[in-house]
Order: sequence, then C-alpha cells, then structure tokens
Amino acid sequence: MADENKSYGMAWFLAGLGIGALVGILYAPKSGRETREDLANTAREGTEYIRARTRQAAEEVSAFVDKSKEQVTALVDKGKEQVSEYVDRGREAVDRGRAQWEEFVERGKNLVAEQTGRVNAAVDAGRQAYKSATSDN
Repeated sequence: MADENKSYGMAWFLAGLGIGALVGILYAPKSGRETREDLANTAREGTEYIRARTRQAAEEVSAFVDKSKEQVTALVDKGKEQVSEYVDRGREAVDRGRAQWEEFVERGKNLVAEQTGRVNAAVDAGRQAYKSATSDN
C-alpha cells in the first residue's frame, strides 16, 4: 500500500509540474525569442562582470606585489645600513685595540730597555767591585 501512495504522489507531482509549465508558457509576459535574448544578454553581462572583477583582482594583486617589493627593498636597505654601521663599529674597535696594543708594546720595549740599562749598570758595578776587590789583595 505504501508503494501505491508513492506512485500516486509521483503522478500528482508530475501532473502539477506539467500544468505549471503550461500556465507559465501561456501567461509569460515575453515571447520565447525575447526570453532567450534576455537570457543571452544576462549571460554576456555576467561574463563581462567576471572579466572586470578578474582585471580588478589582478590589479589589486599587482599593487600588493609592488607594495611588498617596496617593503622588502626598504627592509633590505635598512639591513645594509645596519650592517655597514656594525662594520664601522668593528673597524673602530679594531683600530682602538691596535692602538692600545702598539702602546703596550712600546711600554714593554721601554721597560725592557730600562731594565737592560739597570742590569748593565749593575753588572758594570759588579765588575768594578770585583776588580777593586781583586786588585787590593
């Protein structure tokens, strides 16, 4: 019995569909040719709209890419400036270190020369004392 109700329901549905199509054709405000032209025009307008939106999207992407390139270029330039600054600071530190090293070396040379002079004077005094002591005996 459930199968019979389904088949009657389907038959009524198809009948209603046919009647609706027939009423739609009879009372349509435009002829078939006009309706087809309207559909074709709407399709063309939709195509033009999609093309325009595609162009607009491409322009927006291009502008975004250009802006991104500018930002990357600015970051690279800033990075170069910072590296250059660090290199300059490093050179200054090396130069200061070199100057301090040269100063320490010079001090060391002076200290060695001074101590050499003292040792030589002490050796000479020792020789003199030895000669004096041995000549008296």
